[in-house]
Amino acid sequence: MLFQDLIFWALAAVAVVGALGVVLLRDVFRSALLLVLVFLTVAGLFFFLAAEFLGIVQVLIYAGAISILIIFAIMLTQNVQEGNLPNGLQFAAVLLPALLLVALAFVAFDTDWRLIADLPAVGGTAVEDAAFRDNTFTLSKLLLENYALAFGAAGTLLLASIIGALSLVRER
Repeated sequence: MLFQDLIFWALAAVAVVGALGVVLLRDVFRSALLLVLVFLTVAGLFFFLAAEFLGIVQVLIYAGAISILIIFAIMLTQNVQEGNLPNGLQFAAVLLPALLLVALAFVAFDTDWRLIADLPAVGGTAVEDAAFRDNTFTLSKLLLENYALAFGAAGTLLLASIIGALSLVRER
């Protein structure tokens, strides 16, 4: 087994065990910390697959901003140690993911995977070469030049929503 295979399987195993911990733990704060671990291992998988831009976005947006927002919301709630109490939605919470699993399995087994193997090899034409090059510079240039206004507006909207949530939760 190659060293790269070991890294992949280690990251995949940590991600799966962390995801199971997120779902199975009763302590919401520890679940949120395990969610951060899952986000970081997914970012590691992105880096491992040479998708550096997605890995950086995963670390900055999910492991950084979203996880801090979740942990901040947990810290503002009361009775964090009690966890989620059982309710009448347990049957639906098991049934809907089971139906989704059956649908995904049906699609995976019904797909003709031979069509994917018949695609031409990478490197045949200039269009194929351009599609598989590193586009991190191009994406960053688009975000910071052409879409700078939308990028800033999204950040401002997120900041306003956090401030609004804080003002709603704050005790009077």
